[in-house]
Amino acid sequence: MQANEIRTKYLKFFEEKGHKVIPSGSLVPQNDPSVLFTTAGMHPLVPYLLGEKHPLGKRLCNSQKCIRTGDIDDVGDKTHLTFFEMLGNWSLGDYFKKEAIEWSFEFLTKGLGLPLEKLSFSVFEGEVENNIPKDNEAAEIWQGLGVKKERIAYLSREDNWWGPAGTTGPCGPDTEMFYWTGPNPAPTVYEPTDKNWVEIWNDVFMQYNKNKQGEYEPLSQQNVDTGMGLERIAAILQGQDNVYETELFTHIIEKIEEISDKKYSENEKPFRIIADHLKASVFILAEGVAPSNTERGYVLRRLIRRAVRYGKILGIDHPFLKVLSLKVFEIYQDVYPELEGNKDFILNELQKEEEAFDKTIERGLKEFAKIEEKQISGGKAFLLYQSYGFPIEMTQELAKEKGLELDLVKFKEELAKHQDLSRTATAGQFKAGLADHSEQTTKYHTATHLLLAGLRHVLKQPIEQRGSNITAQRIRFDFGFERKLVLEEIRQVEDWVNQRIAEGLGVQCEEMPLEKAIEKGAIASFREKYPEVVKVYTICQDYEQGKGLASCEICSGPHIKNTRELGRFKIIKEESSSSGVRRVKAVLQG
Repeated sequence: MQANEIRTKYLKFFEEKGHKVIPSGSLVPQNDPSVLFTTAGMHPLVPYLLGEKHPLGKRLCNSQKCIRTGDIDDVGDKTHLTFFEMLGNWSLGDYFKKEAIEWSFEFLTKGLGLPLEKLSFSVFEGEVENNIPKDNEAAEIWQGLGVKKERIAYLSREDNWWGPAGTTGPCGPDTEMFYWTGPNPAPTVYEPTDKNWVEIWNDVFMQYNKNKQGEYEPLSQQNVDTGMGLERIAAILQGQDNVYETELFTHIIEKIEEISDKKYSENEKPFRIIADHLKASVFILAEGVAPSNTERGYVLRRLIRRAVRYGKILGIDHPFLKVLSLKVFEIYQDVYPELEGNKDFILNELQKEEEAFDKTIERGLKEFAKIEEKQISGGKAFLLYQSYGFPIEMTQELAKEKGLELDLVKFKEELAKHQDLSRTATAGQFKAGLADHSEQTTKYHTATHLLLAGLRHVLKQPIEQRGSNITAQRIRFDFGFERKLVLEEIRQVEDWVNQRIAEGLGVQCEEMPLEKAIEKGAIASFREKYPEVVKVYTICQDYEQGKGLASCEICSGPHIKNTRELGRFKIIKEESSSSGVRRVKAVLQG
């Protein structure tokens, strides 16, 4: 069964269970300033998981585009990917464990035809110190479906607990589903350390709230959040032991063989890394993100350059990403039309970045040529890795050619320090898996609507938002514009926003069909597809009479009720974010 059929079958199955199919959200989170990319299907649903009403109801499902880089060093093994699709279904205060588990079981065994004797499961073992009981309820539901006790493992928080990503917020136990990929038959008892058991699905039960005192309180709205990796389940259904040998990758890999004149079977890791990183880069570029030295642009630059580095290892000595990326377009042309819509931008940015990196590699080779010692220290090897983009494999090959020794142990120590720092930075960025809905952050969220409207008014152009990071202290707002704003323009934007604040305009929310929202002139700030019913926030003097319109934008909470609550708006900095993207930092005073 191919991926397109699995995706369609999954959505139809849950649609028949009363779920509304929603489109994949953007890879650039709209309502979660704490993450660089959408890493799970729940991110676009942040406000609704916190209790806000979704226009399409309490049961939702979709296939969500995701980017995860925390496991980038594992990419190239059998299961890890940077870009992947997550099939998910959600209950927003509706059904809970019984229905979620039963439907997961039904889809796996009947919908996909997976044999029960190759499935195993895990549930949360409980925590006495936090007064959280063992999840016997989930285990009993599985057993009621015919699962033997030996195939159900009780595991710790590390394995079977979700959230909160920050210090407080919704969280709860989960139950995970595994498929046996090893030689037949599967063992009678499920052993979590056996790598032949591959996780394929995860049902999260958000039933607790961790408060400021560190206590776990029952949530008033219990949610279900599930996720099944499309690439993993496609590999299993196609009889493959890894995610790279399905139609979602084989066409890219065949093209790499042609370009490199090397065989995949003899070079699995570099082929897989190139294919994965290129695919991720194409999808990130489709969001309008360009390579840069900060945040999303930095992640994108790292992925592109890592793909080029592994191309060098394969002996590819000419630009190849642009032509290779055409295979990504072919694979997803019927699923994600935004790729084709941004094709010129994607191809141009890939070409520019690859050419720029080729020059960096040349500088690295010159730096390597300066080494006169008989041993390359771990620090020197790491410098080549970090500053000049040399993979350690390239340094090893060059050292061997020159008859030099390499202190690989010290290099790995330096690399481990770097990875620890990276993880700490990532954790800081991902400090709240669910958005902060504090009063001050809500004010800043509303102020971004006025900022965008003010930029459009002053610059006389249909300015588009390219991302934002909103905290309780400030706004950081990215928008598409080719040049630096002059001081007079910045002052005019401030004055326009402050005038709207002084007027005490009302903030009105209305649910309506997407088509009606567009006809009304509502700004769609992101390039993602929207559901058929959306929320439109209008800031104006008189909503009923349609007077004094300041802003009309498709968005989802949280917002204040009147602009007079905001205080004085002040732009503290305007700078370049990346090519063709400017960044404004602003605060509310008083």
